[in-house]
Amino acid sequence: MKTIAIALTFLLLQTSSFSQQKNIADHLQNVSVTIRSEGTFSNGEGSGVIFTRKDSQGNTVNFVWTAAHVIDNLRSTREILVGGSKKTLVEFKDPMIVKEIRQNGRTVGRLQMDAEVLKYSDADDGHDLALLRVRKFNFVEDTVTFNLSDDIPKLGTDLLHVGSLLGQMGANSMTDGIYSQHGRLIKSLNKYVFDQTTCTAFPGSSGGGVYLKSDASYVGMLVRGAGEGFNLIVPVRRMKDYCEKHKIMWALNPKLEMPSEDEIKKMPIENEPKEKGEDSEETKAAKKLFPFQLKVTPRNVNLIKK
Repeated sequence: MKTIAIALTFLLLQTSSFSQQKNIADHLQNVSVTIRSEGTFSNGEGSGVIFTRKDSQGNTVNFVWTAAHVIDNLRSTREILVGGSKKTLVEFKDPMIVKEIRQNGRTVGRLQMDAEVLKYSDADDGHDLALLRVRKFNFVEDTVTFNLSDDIPKLGTDLLHVGSLLGQMGANSMTDGIYSQHGRLIKSLNKYVFDQTTCTAFPGSSGGGVYLKSDASYVGMLVRGAGEGFNLIVPVRRMKDYCEKHKIMWALNPKLEMPSEDEIKKMPIENEPKEKGEDSEETKAAKKLFPFQLKVTPRNVNLIKK
């Protein structure tokens, strides 16, 4: 009888573990999307993660976090006069959010929605972060959970990555790996730290979430890679620093009150817009070694010569 009891206990634990893994996988599928950016000279495909809130009217509002470089080709600037002084106005075309629908083991369709860019921090001098808002209310109900603990995951911690590897054709691909290093400081790329993982990634993974395998909490955003198993992420602690500085922690923490629509519209998209200069040879080499994990397709543009 004792042997039977032990066997039954083991079976129950295995069943519970399998069920938990399935729930985590389903959840991460539901909060992951492809980001498509159709620019003048190129189209980009990257990844994003959905963070869902309720506004004061009870509408379900879906925000999407992605990497700034995923939508960089949609950015434009122009000079305006404000009180007699020149000011740089940053504007973005709408990126497209694509969510695949699956049923009984196959893809049965896609939902496509336009999104507006609310915040942007560039990849060279900033945090390589972008916060989008789906223009349609009630797009989806699912939401990501950010790991806002002050504890940094230990080296060797098991991780999952979900991203659109190779773009839409690889939408919501799930890979695994471990936390392989903390605090990579590559000054020729950026003044802020990256963390390193071994999660498999390919062009299209940029902007995709990296999660603790144990509870599916979000610990970072995949942005660069030196190989399919050597990737750099913007750790969630960097995202917290950025959000705290610019007073948008409500976009990470569901317990904080959302701002009103008027307050959101008054937020600057980019706090300190800069024109991009020529990269140094050192920076070019670093970018070649750790390229963005973005799928880029050139567009056929007819240039009319005068």
